[in-house]
Amino acid sequence: MEKVKPKKHLGQHFLVDLGIAENIAKSVNGHRGVSKVLEIGPGMGVLTDFLLKGNWDLYLVDIDSESIQFLHQKYPELGEKIIEADYLKRDFSPIMNGPYAVAGNFPYNISTQIFFKILEERNAVTEVVCMLQKEVAERIASPKGNKTYGILSVLLQAFYDIEYLFTVPPEVFNPPPKVNSGVIRLIRNEVKSLDCDEKTFFKVVKQAFSTRRKTLRNCMKPFGLKDVLQEDPMLDLRAEQLGVQDFISLTKKIQESWNQ
Repeated sequence: MEKVKPKKHLGQHFLVDLGIAENIAKSVNGHRGVSKVLEIGPGMGVLTDFLLKGNWDLYLVDIDSESIQFLHQKYPELGEKIIEADYLKRDFSPIMNGPYAVAGNFPYNISTQIFFKILEERNAVTEVVCMLQKEVAERIASPKGNKTYGILSVLLQAFYDIEYLFTVPPEVFNPPPKVNSGVIRLIRNEVKSLDCDEKTFFKVVKQAFSTRRKTLRNCMKPFGLKDVLQEDPMLDLRAEQLGVQDFISLTKKIQESWNQ
């Protein structure tokens, strides 16, 4: 089989270090008894080899037709479980037919979009173990109060317990990226729904971080805050100082003020 050439426009950086691939695969723990795993962007199957050793019911999705052809030759036993598709545009609920874990070496250029899709499908995705740009990995896992803490931190931490596992240097990839990578694990928590309107919550979080150096009193003006709410001491804080529960509380206060 001819090796697949990494394609820059797809953000492909193929992992070549088997030890790291094994560590990533071993970090998938089958939360809530889940046995199905969807690997995003398997490339030439370096991580896939170790996931298969874990006896998971494994599905592969890749947008690259050359990779798909290579994977079919390498893993003929997977058959229709090798899927040529854009993960961001495909509905996997009929394919996975129940809860599943997600694993992969995520392309840097779409990793944030992948997580927003995972958020939409959070009731099916029980676990995520992935490698992505270190800066993004740290942001997702960051607690409140850190400069890296942001929109994705809050939204994902509302529904997942997140752990930064380890850092991966550029030289273990072909071609080497210009930055370090980070591996993180997300485990679905017990929150089925937030104690506020979720659409408003998402809007509040995004607006709060839109001008993160300003206090909430200044950056939340588009929500038309009532005078009573304007006096709330929470509005003297900046977005990075609020945890998930604080944002839920703020969302409820905004909703209540609209109804007064």
